[in-house]
Amino acid sequence: MSRTRLVALDDVPALTELVRANRDFLDPWEPDRSEDHFTAAGQRAAIANALERYREGSGLPHVILGDSGQIAGRITLTGIVRGPLQSGDLGYWLSEAENGRGLVTAAVREILGIAFGQLGLHRVQAGTMLANERSQRVLERAGFVRYGVAPRYLKIAGRWEDHILFQILNPDQP
Repeated sequence: MSRTRLVALDDVPALTELVRANRDFLDPWEPDRSEDHFTAAGQRAAIANALERYREGSGLPHVILGDSGQIAGRITLTGIVRGPLQSGDLGYWLSEAENGRGLVTAAVREILGIAFGQLGLHRVQAGTMLANERSQRVLERAGFVRYGVAPRYLKIAGRWEDHILFQILNPDQP
């Protein structure tokens, strides 16, 4: 069973409800968000932007699906760069109710299959805050390796946070 699919504008109501319901749960791991982010208009704009990046070839925005096919979160490959780099950055979030069931690990593996297969990328990278051990385990289970720490890498919940950097290389490319 597929754990992801391309996000669509029809997903606005479900994603709006998810970001509202999981606001407190996701807040420690996310950049500061405007109130608009938690509205249907804000989610519609974010999805439209992500789909534009998809059409341009610089992004791969998917939703994560739960066992009954309901939307449980998002997983996105952003910053896809071609030329000699052939790389992209992976990010994801999952609702609190769906955590701990292997959905994100399955979704990450699925996105890697697309990244290395259909897109022909050489490398995918991801970063986690030092304290985000659950996300680090997800990446390691999917085959990512740690390669460094970036001091004050992203501003999360109002503070510049150090991040552990991970990467995985396409196993089919020498």
